[in-house]
This record gives sequence, structure tokens and C-alpha cells, in this order.
Amino acid sequence: MIYSQEDPADALFYVQKGKVKTTVVSKHGKEAVLAIAGPGQFFGEGALLAGHPVRISTASSIGQSRVLRFSKEAVVRLLHEDSDFADLFASHMLARAVRVEEELVDQLFDSVERQLARVLLSLAQFGKGDQPQPVILKISPETLAQMVGASRPRVSAFLNKFRKLGFIDYNGGLKVNSSLLSIVLRD
Repeated sequence: MIYSQEDPADALFYVQKGKVKTTVVSKHGKEAVLAIAGPGQFFGEGALLAGHPVRISTASSIGQSRVLRFSKEAVVRLLHEDSDFADLFASHMLARAVRVEEELVDQLFDSVERQLARVLLSLAQFGKGDQPQPVILKISPETLAQMVGASRPRVSAFLNKFRKLGFIDYNGGLKVNSSLLSIVLRD
């Protein structure tokens, strides 16, 4: 656990190694996965917003991770004094805004099958290099269901379909094949 919902929002975090899952729990106890941050990504940006004294989500490491913690004051100082840091952080925030917008469009208009394919391709870092990377972490169907807003049995059914079609493999972890992109690209 890195921080919990309702903890003081007093720091920004940066993933050096591993992955961090950000979740939120509703008043009725329903949990949703907001994001999974990997190496080179920030999380906990809400600490920088005026009027947000407490965390609205929980962040926890998935497996072994190395995470840097920056106090709110240090981040504000770096944004003003270090143009390289300011550029890196601004790029992160713009990329995140685009990703959130794409995810909203997915939720509004795409099928669960297509949403799941997009999540798997994103976790495999498809498009960041020549070949998709195997997802080394063990991600449960429950977590995937929370990420796409569907039931676990429905997500499991699509995972089985993807495996039968050769789009993914389960063998000590989840490996995503580039052929999964065909689900996202079809009309």
C-alpha cells in the first residue's frame, strides 16, 4: 500500500520499477481500477490540486516496485525552477488527459470485448517498441473486469475467446500478441 483513500494528499509519486494500481471504492463498497502506472509514470497528481486535501483513491504496488515520493512543496518548487522536470511532468499530464479521454469514449461507445482488448494492449505497452512486451505481472480477471467496467465472468469469457484465437497466452503471466490489435481495429 502506497497510500489509501482519504489519506492526506501531500505528495506526488513516480514509478521507477514495477507497476502501481490506483483504485477507488464507492460509498456502497464497489471497487474500480482507475489506472495502472508503470515505469516512468507519475501518479497521485491530485495532491497538487488546490482544494484536494485528501486522496480520492488508493494506490498499491503490484508485485515488487520501486516508487519515488516527492513532497507537494518539492514538486511545486521543481515545476518553477527545473524546466526539464516541468517538461516531463507536463508531457505526462497531457498524455494522461488524452488517455482518460480515450477511455471515456471506450466506455461510452465500445463493446466490452474491444475495451478489454485495448486494456490488454495498453498493459503490454503495445506501440512502445517493435514488439508488444509480455505482461509480466499476474493480473486477475477481477482486476481486468474493474478496469473495463464489466463482470468477471464476461471478462473471463472474452479472455478465453482471445486465447482460443491466439491473441493472448497464459503461461506464467499474460502474454499479449500483436494480433489482438485486430479486435480494436475492426468495425
